Amino acid sequence: MDYRKTKAPNNTVTRDLTRMAEETGNVYETVRIIAKRANQISVEMKKDLEKKLQEFATNNDNLEEVFENREQIEISRYYEKLPKPVLIATQEFLEGRVYYKNPTKEKL
Repeated sequence: MDYRKTKAPNNTVTRDLTRMAEETGNVYETVRIIAKRANQISVEMKKDLEKKLQEFATNNDNLEEVFENREQIEISRYYEKLPKPVLIATQEFLEGRVYYKNPTKEKL
């Protein structure tokens, strides 16, 4: 699932938790599922950003020579404008694109 192509809103949206929890039967389990997926997305976004910014890294440790790279600034702005990981995870959950299982329920 690509976080760059999501239809998640860029700002906070009020949601009906009881409707969201219908699938799992528990509000807290729903929140936990969304939180775990948001953590996964956050780690993925951070790795992608670090990989792209690594291209601009220099080996100079000289503090006097600090260069502002226009491309580096544009990449950072792009990632700042993306929806937050929690909003992306919530959208994925509502669309049914998140796989989850509860081992304690499976044993019963």
